[in-house]
Amino acid sequence: MNNGNDTIVVVEGLVKQFTSGGITVPAVDGVSFRLPRGKVVAIKGASGCGKTTLLSLLGALDRPTAGSIVVDGVKVAEMRGGEEVKYRLRKVGFVFQSFYLIPNMTALENVMLPMSLAGMKRSEQEAAARRLLERVGIDANKQARRPSRLSGGEQQRVAIARALANEPPIILADEPTGNLDSKTGERIVKLLYGITDEGRTVVVATHDSAIAARADITLEMKDGKLTDGS
Repeated sequence: MNNGNDTIVVVEGLVKQFTSGGITVPAVDGVSFRLPRGKVVAIKGASGCGKTTLLSLLGALDRPTAGSIVVDGVKVAEMRGGEEVKYRLRKVGFVFQSFYLIPNMTALENVMLPMSLAGMKRSEQEAAARRLLERVGIDANKQARRPSRLSGGEQQRVAIARALANEPPIILADEPTGNLDSKTGERIVKLLYGITDEGRTVVVATHDSAIAARADITLEMKDGKLTDGS
């Protein structure tokens, strides 16, 4: 993984439109920006402003109507089929508000899963997953628990460890503290922001001004457009 403050994300003229009842609505409307490597970027705005859609486009979970996205040298908008799967496994890690852990897998198995999908040797998966879980504060005695036996904060920590499983250069976090109390949410924010020490870029979509205020860069969205964020 490269270090330094070189550009990792380039977005130009990005548009995503949805059609409902014969009416076309631009969820993302002509957005352009560049992001440096190794920084925390907050995408701030009210619900429905386009934050989640923008993250989905960056993570190749959705395809843009128009415009270009380049992440760590990959032309995301031009990918098809298997290329998108490989990109999501290697280039980006996802952290969601609702955790999305697999309920019938243990914490350890949840973190091992992306490694398995990426082709890591089974003998290496468990050791790597244990290191990541310990790093985010999930002790060995909790690593064999299923999500239902973990608190919300612990589940989000497991989700962060899973996002880091294949050492992606960029982490996309969508309202990662939305289902947590304020104290637990603060711990999760500190954990996410600490990831940049390794040169990774963390992009956090949030409506929380306190979280956005601590970011290195803030992009503010309203009605699908970027406003005058700092």
